[in-house]
Amino acid sequence: MTSTLPPVALLVWMVCVVVDTGGQLAFKYAATDAIEGDGVARWRGMARRPWLWLGLSCYVVEFVAWLAFLSLVPLSDGVLLGSINIVAIMLAGRYLFKEQLSQLRVIGILLITAGVAIVGWT
Repeated sequence: MTSTLPPVALLVWMVCVVVDTGGQLAFKYAATDAIEGDGVARWRGMARRPWLWLGLSCYVVEFVAWLAFLSLVPLSDGVLLGSINIVAIMLAGRYLFKEQLSQLRVIGILLITAGVAIVGWT
């Protein structure tokens, strides 16, 4: 890999992060939305909510963007850079769903971020 990501690879990587995070958040909203019933009735209720379909749409876009990204960078670098999605999802979960971030998770966020930065710059 060169000293930095090519601009196109950086743009596609950012799209991957945004749509993957958006998909995860949409699925969380779909799963926690006030739906009555359980079992099949709950799944039918979720299928009628736009959150589920937004999440699925995000995953389709992310699949295409991920393939494009992997065509631009080596697989080993792509997978490591893709791990920043974990950080984005944890931070979004904290902000939108008031989920707790333990000290170990914060340390994990910092380590993942540092690792992605190192891979992206080397």
